[in-house]
Amino acid sequence: MSAEPDPLAPAEPETRVPLAIEKIVAAGAMAVLCLITLGNVVARYLTNYSFAFTEEYSIALMVVLTMLGAGIATAADRQIRITWFADLLPPEGRRLAEVISTLAVILMFALLIWLGGRVVWDEYRFEVTSPGLGEPQWIYTLALPVLAAAVVGRAIGHLIRVWRSREPPEHHTIEPL
Repeated sequence: MSAEPDPLAPAEPETRVPLAIEKIVAAGAMAVLCLITLGNVVARYLTNYSFAFTEEYSIALMVVLTMLGAGIATAADRQIRITWFADLLPPEGRRLAEVISTLAVILMFALLIWLGGRVVWDEYRFEVTSPGLGEPQWIYTLALPVLAAAVVGRAIGHLIRVWRSREPPEHHTIEPL
């Protein structure tokens, strides 16, 4: 096992807010999700019953993990994209394509903030409770607009880095063998 960094992985960007925050919260959420799953497996094996109510927590944690992953990927310029077309462009064209795609990310997650916020407000206003535990549903749903705002912040930071950069963005592709 080598301690050398992966040569294909891009370097972590310099950000004002460290990416370690998202990584630590994601690791904690993943650990809790694993413990819930382990508890369900052991309970089902020993008692033939599962903790069905934990599904609510699992779903909420998966949403949290997805949004944290989106924020990390956005900040580190590791979003899923098709670079074939952008790589055909001259350097300034690639830079412009990166700006446009980042603006699209900001717009999409801003919509998630708006629409998710409306869902949270409706669930709070109409006192919607979760089906398994009867807890207020808005508590689970609140993660969506809050973490979408974090992704927007990461995308704005990425946009600023691209805008200030004099070089076009490099897309790391894996060459066929």
